[in-house]
This record gives sequence, structure tokens and C-alpha cells, in this order.
Amino acid sequence: MPFAIRISLSTRTLALGQNGRQIRMYPVGVGRPGHETPVGSYTIAVKRPNPGGPFGAMWLGLSVPRYGIHGTNNPSSIGGYVSRGCIRMHNSHVLELAGFVPIGTPVYISG
Repeated sequence: MPFAIRISLSTRTLALGQNGRQIRMYPVGVGRPGHETPVGSYTIAVKRPNPGGPFGAMWLGLSVPRYGIHGTNNPSSIGGYVSRGCIRMHNSHVLELAGFVPIGTPVYISG
């Protein structure tokens, strides 16, 4: 069951696909000016539940150092250009996403 994650910075959405079909869509917060989320193709490199601090309930680290998809302790930030480059999700959403995707899942980030 190959999964893929597609993140659109312009619409601030994360789409989860399975076998080429979209199965979930989530609102996200992305990098603010001066700390833009990096565009490109990556993979999920690590999964860490309850990472602490502002990272909410789950950290899905990307194959680009210091960037990841994570929960947040500030849910009102979802939908904006607010982070230091990471992709923020509601805690319930990032936990659901983490339940689907294994390490190695491709992540495509577009402008």
C-alpha cells in the first residue's frame, strides 16, 4: 500500500495519497517569510511521538535536516505562514497521518 504526501504551500494543505488516489486532506501551517518551508522531494526519515515543546503530539522528521511535519501546541496557527519552515498540523491530524505512513514515505512540497 504505497503512500505519498503532497504539501501545497500556496493553499497550506497536506494531501495523503494511497496508490495514486487521495485519501485524506488536512489544513497545515507552513514557513513564514524568512523561514520558508523548503520546496522539493523528501521522505519521512523518523517518527517520534510526544517530542515535547511546541511540536505537539508527533514529529515526522523529513530527510532534510531540521524540518518535519509535526503537531502544535498552538492550533490557531494552522492555515497560516507561521513556522520556522516546518509543516504544522492539528495534533489529531498528525496522529492520524502518522498511523498511515511508514518511514520512507515520499513527501513532495510545492509552492
